[in-house]
Amino acid sequence: MTDPDIRLLVADDHPVVRAGLRAVLETEPGLLVVAEAATAEDAVARAAAGDIDVVLMDLQFGRGMNGAQATAAITARPGAPRVLIVTTYDSDADTLPAIEAGATGYLLKDAPPEELAAAVRTAAAGRTTLAPAVADRLMNRLRAPATVLTRREIDVLVLVAEGLSNRAVGARLHLTEGTVKSHLARIYAKLDVDSRTAAVATATDLGVIRR
Repeated sequence: MTDPDIRLLVADDHPVVRAGLRAVLETEPGLLVVAEAATAEDAVARAAAGDIDVVLMDLQFGRGMNGAQATAAITARPGAPRVLIVTTYDSDADTLPAIEAGATGYLLKDAPPEELAAAVRTAAAGRTTLAPAVADRLMNRLRAPATVLTRREIDVLVLVAEGLSNRAVGARLHLTEGTVKSHLARIYAKLDVDSRTAAVATATDLGVIRR
């Protein structure tokens, strides 16, 4: 008796990407793409139907909910499918929210087809697959926790990189302006810089925030 197919939902806002993933996955024995979603909201709704084993989730969907938020909504349900992030982004600002949201794995879109298929099977079994670049940075965070930016510090720096003032950053993150300044002071110390511009440049070079 053969094992049942692993039933997949492909969630990405680009039709060409969805078609490409479907084409790759459906050449693999035991993998079956049963649905697609063009928005994160649609992915959450479709994943709740009960006939999906693994969701392949992009991180950016334009307007509305993002992939990390959708992952949190999907994995919060009892008996939820596994979520495998498949994206082009590998910065800490992208990976940490997705992993904290409950993603089982994190893969980059340039992964070879056989690696994608293996990651899907691994996710379906409840085990973790991480892109090498992502795994390396997570290991570095564990080895030197005092020198890496916290999730909140990354949130602050992402908004600073967008050009927001301390007051605007505080309003966006529901923090006082003084708290934002304290976060920035710790960011400067950890990155060994003395300005907002240098902090953004260094964090970008280190892969902490997205280029």
